[in-house]
Amino acid sequence: MSSAEYGQIVESGFRPPWWAKNRHVQTIWPRWLQKRRRIALDWEALELPDGDFVELAWTPEQKHQHGLVVCFHGLEGSARSHYANDMLAVLHEQGWRAVMMHFRGCGNQPNRTLRAYHSGDTEDARFLLDTLQQRFPLLPKVGMGFSLGANMLLKLLGERVSQSWFRAAIAISPPFRLADCAQSINQGFSRLYQRYLLGSMCKRLLDKMQRLDFSQLGLDAGKVNSFKSFRDFDQHVTAPLHGFACADDYYQQCSAVSYMDKINTPTLVLHALDDPFMSPQVVPKTNEISPYVRLELSRQGGHVGFMQGTPWRPLIWTHNRVVEFIRPHFQGNK
Repeated sequence: MSSAEYGQIVESGFRPPWWAKNRHVQTIWPRWLQKRRRIALDWEALELPDGDFVELAWTPEQKHQHGLVVCFHGLEGSARSHYANDMLAVLHEQGWRAVMMHFRGCGNQPNRTLRAYHSGDTEDARFLLDTLQQRFPLLPKVGMGFSLGANMLLKLLGERVSQSWFRAAIAISPPFRLADCAQSINQGFSRLYQRYLLGSMCKRLLDKMQRLDFSQLGLDAGKVNSFKSFRDFDQHVTAPLHGFACADDYYQQCSAVSYMDKINTPTLVLHALDDPFMSPQVVPKTNEISPYVRLELSRQGGHVGFMQGTPWRPLIWTHNRVVEFIRPHFQGNK
């Protein structure tokens, strides 16, 4: 991809099949009905400076290391999430190494501190990337984020304009504007996604409250069980736990759109206008992205969906698009 192709918002090459034009089919089918690719993962606990840890899931080491893809999952996700598992398998099939950082508490074990994770928490990612740079100083690296992880990655690239970790980056279905997304997912059928994810978030929090003292937040089981929306959770948990004045302050400070005009790394963003987690209004305008960003928009595709093929043998379009984008950045390392 030449430099002339960045700094643009263009129509995506993705086209849905006749049977998967609905945004909820695109979002749900790969999660529940598509067969998972097989990939063996090696797990590592990375100790953090504050005494906590994050878990890393590594694809098998390659005989010839041509590149490393550093991945960040979505809200309440993990390497076992459908989009993550299959992308890791695809990257391995291409001969590349990949590692997925699990946000605090999202791996196999609960984390040790009150602190959790959120859409703009770049501190742990920075520590991981510094660690990887020390371990593999000559190995070219590409960053990839999904949904919440995509928002975090875009924010990180905008914060560290002169970063030297990545040759390039990919963001798939980022929420862009967090306040608008919190409102959109609280409406209509999309509330079912919110209910599912919020239930997981609250359960994780309640389990953690059995081990750690959350009294400083004024939380008890009754309060947590009363949360009906992401905004409720962010207002009473995410914001005070991570130093924000309120949910709106968190949304304003952590939305990727506030950082995308500063990015100085070749970055591909893949997004569908019918994403049920958000409305089309969240999409950045041309003047909100830097000359290094290429935003490919499709009319359809759902949330981290982009499914093609047949009902009995569906294919994920983003796999080929990601490989196509990454390959030139790793070619010089063969």
